[in-house]
Amino acid sequence: MKRSFLITSSLAAAGLILAGCTAVGGIDVAGDGGDTVDTVAPTADAVLSGDLAPEEVMAANDDYTTVNEDEWSEADAVDVELTGSSASSDSAAVSVDGSTVTITQAGVYRLSGELEGGVVVEAPDDALVVLILDGVDITNDAGSAIEVRTADDVAIHLADGSTNRVADTGSYAEDADANAAIHADTDLTVSGTGSLAVTGNGNDGITSTDDLVILSGEITVTAADDALRGKDALAVEGGTLTLTATGGDGMKSDGDEGDDSSEIDWTRGYIYVSGGTIDITAGDDGLQAFTDTVVAGGTITADVADDGVKGEAIVSVGEIAGTTAPVITVTASTEAMEAANIGIYGGTIDLTASDDGINASGNAELQALIAGEEFTGVTDREADSGERLEISGGTVTIDAGSDGIDSNGSITISGGTITISSAANGGDGPIDGNGTVSVAEGTVTANGSAWDESMANGMGPGGTGGPGGGDGPGGTGGPGGGEPPSGGMPGGGSGDMQSGTSGPEVS
Repeated sequence: MKRSFLITSSLAAAGLILAGCTAVGGIDVAGDGGDTVDTVAPTADAVLSGDLAPEEVMAANDDYTTVNEDEWSEADAVDVELTGSSASSDSAAVSVDGSTVTITQAGVYRLSGELEGGVVVEAPDDALVVLILDGVDITNDAGSAIEVRTADDVAIHLADGSTNRVADTGSYAEDADANAAIHADTDLTVSGTGSLAVTGNGNDGITSTDDLVILSGEITVTAADDALRGKDALAVEGGTLTLTATGGDGMKSDGDEGDDSSEIDWTRGYIYVSGGTIDITAGDDGLQAFTDTVVAGGTITADVADDGVKGEAIVSVGEIAGTTAPVITVTASTEAMEAANIGIYGGTIDLTASDDGINASGNAELQALIAGEEFTGVTDREADSGERLEISGGTVTIDAGSDGIDSNGSITISGGTITISSAANGGDGPIDGNGTVSVAEGTVTANGSAWDESMANGMGPGGTGGPGGGDGPGGTGGPGGGEPPSGGMPGGGSGDMQSGTSGPEVS
């Protein structure tokens, strides 16, 4: 079934999305039962200037497909016994060729035992296939442990009280179709109360070239590259996930860029987290989406080498109907949260970064991509390039080596409790915006002091001066200028939020 969100966003109002979906789990109905999406190449404004609230961002995306447990019955299960280098079953829909077990028809299949080989699903395009893992240990030295080649939707269910393990080969050909311990060329849902340990020796842990959805289960993934990858969408609604991605991302949705911008589906390539407990250790990013990363619930802890929570277009954080406020803790990162546009509406967020804590950047690159043009770089690093960073609720704690909150465009704080520990010299500061910086409401503490306008380190309206900076109401600064007032930025004027002059270069 399709998970559906009420379409009220500016994208839908502009007629960019024509999707009809069935309501599931108390989420509003968006249509009358179809699942067709009108894929168009929207303008940069349509992609990047809409509402940043989680429910609005999700409404602008195509719905992801989920196989719920009430859509099938364990009573219908066909037993498949794995026996080391072979397997046995009474079903004509199960064939065994050496150590390869192939399932060829729709149905529910209960797998148990050990297999030194692989399980393949090659069913009709309209088939629903459910694999109940009930104490399996599958190791395939020649490829994926579980490979879904054809079907409509596939579910992996972890039987109550079961312990399951799968592992794949140590390497894949560069052009291999399947390159993960569990690989599906269909929508894939994982659920159940048992446990699953996945070792992706050759590349990824669990992947789907369509939608990958985790509903429940105790799941541990260790992968050479990405731990979880859903190409069209990656959604986590529950479960306890421990993800180790040695050379890649903990959670990834990379979409399909196509050969040119007209082939890009901007309603896909997103990550959505509404529940569960997720612990990520990654050699690259924690969460990485080609379009949007939306965290509406759950608890996420990430220790990563690069970005903690990233969406190329949008990162949106805050609870929606049916979820509880999310908790995000990034214990180590280069930049803890990054996207062209970032909206924080609630939750408890604790970010540690060696560079910027929260960074809104990349609008120019996305505009070039959407327009089908080559991105040649930013010519004026001090200019407002249109990014938006908005905080209206939640508790946000930032420990950053450079800027606490940084935007190449505007920054708007209208609520929440924000505590920032950051650099305060060399062009870095607690809050740094190229465009307008507005702190209207909320409680902001920066480097141990209550926020005042002189702490801003922006380039445009709302910023402060820099080396050689001119006069601004409240004092002057910089070489040749007077001393900045108490709390002002060294070497720069401390002009008010609308009158600051240009200052040092922004990274």
